[in-house]
Amino acid sequence: MVNPAPVSLWSLSSEVPEHSITQNSVLEHSDALFGDRFADYEKLRPIFENSGIRKRHLSMPLDWYLNERDFSDRTTAYLEAANKLFAGVTSSALEEAGLLARDIDVVVVASSTGIATPTLDARVASQIGFRPDIVRVPLFGMGCAGGIAGLAVAAKMAQSQPGSKVLFVTIELCTLSFRIDQFTKANLVATALFGDGAAAAIVSTTPSKMGIQLGAAKQHTWPDTLDIMGWKVDPIGFEVIFDRDIPPFARRHLQPVLAGFLKELDLERRDISRLTFHPGGARVIEAIEGACDLSPGALDIERHVLSEYGNMSAPTALFVLKQSIESGLKGRSLVSALGPGFTVASLPLEILH
Repeated sequence: MVNPAPVSLWSLSSEVPEHSITQNSVLEHSDALFGDRFADYEKLRPIFENSGIRKRHLSMPLDWYLNERDFSDRTTAYLEAANKLFAGVTSSALEEAGLLARDIDVVVVASSTGIATPTLDARVASQIGFRPDIVRVPLFGMGCAGGIAGLAVAAKMAQSQPGSKVLFVTIELCTLSFRIDQFTKANLVATALFGDGAAAAIVSTTPSKMGIQLGAAKQHTWPDTLDIMGWKVDPIGFEVIFDRDIPPFARRHLQPVLAGFLKELDLERRDISRLTFHPGGARVIEAIEGACDLSPGALDIERHVLSEYGNMSAPTALFVLKQSIESGLKGRSLVSALGPGFTVASLPLEILH
């Protein structure tokens, strides 16, 4: 069997909406919206204070979130904000790679926080300047794991057509799922954590000036875990599902799977200069550090991204990867994210120079 050509990272960009909000402001509005209507609110209120988040970005102005919204309103907002983010983050990725939109042969898009048919890439194709024969690969339902899983799909597409340029875009507008009608712990956790953002990467089997090579991606889905994370869809919109506590699950089950991934890659833990993760929340980061025998505070970049952007779902791991590269990441790294399924997606990469 012929080994597939190695895939190089040509660019990695990130983008957030123009609106932002501090966690203190989120807590004030949460007090007003839920304090007198939710019996368990005072007991759950520390979720906001212990989130590790300083601020987040919003797709819509704050007033939009303080009124009742149905699925139609949310979809309209999703399309408006996602199209704008798609154009912005793609433009940055193309500029960094030194490419034009017409140079892109395949576009892979991961988004699980809204419905778009035609897909987002089709809606912005003329504005961006994609060729009519571009291959479009939309991905839905991977949630927080979608950034890593989607980048892995883009790498596979690049290997299937050596020399082609593949654009990967992930956009998640988690705040549009905010529900003022749900008096549940899951809704408060989502309100305390979720932010909006986008990331884009360009990959090719042609070497790039970045000097970063992507390895063989891995995934593992644990049996009987569909209830851990996901969406429940009703006429109002997406209602978040957090039916089991994620940090204890990660602490018990993550390390053996990652060790198995490294074994399949013929690597040992000492071969990896940094384990990089999607920071789902402050307690999730602590659980991962414990599970992977990392020193407390080792995932400093993850904490910084969480503090400044919140949990943006799929793009978040790529924000962490981008900041890790900019901070001087060396050697081999393994970037991973947990998502609905319940699944972990991991992608090894190597800094060549």
